[in-house]
Amino acid sequence: MTFHDVQSFLSKYQDHIILMAGVSLAAFVVSIIVLPLILIRLPADYFIRPQQIPRNHPVVRILLKALKNLIGLVLLILGFVMLFIPGQGILTMLFGVGLMDFPGKRALQTRIACAPRVHESLDWLRLKTNRPLFILPPSLK
Repeated sequence: MTFHDVQSFLSKYQDHIILMAGVSLAAFVVSIIVLPLILIRLPADYFIRPQQIPRNHPVVRILLKALKNLIGLVLLILGFVMLFIPGQGILTMLFGVGLMDFPGKRALQTRIACAPRVHESLDWLRLKTNRPLFILPPSLK
């Protein structure tokens, strides 16, 4: 492969490369700034308390649920992409799963949070911000 071949490839796929770089940058910003801010604001008993059901008008509840699921899916996909690019892929996937609604979500979310490396990352973040550590079910620790 010559320099001319590389230059030709880059000019041919310039739009795709710029798009991938933009997605990578956005995912990096979300994982480094936004995700930790949300994780430190969650209550310490988030993984063990019962889920609360909102009491909005049914149409508003359906629209909000659809928007929340869409954002969760985007974060799940970005988290998967971040496994291969810079960013906190597992934590972003955990947050994306947390936004989505599906049967068994809470058990999956808790299982991911109890994974040793994820648990260490969550504890490190909570300690660094002087927040109480997450309380996890003893059976999964």
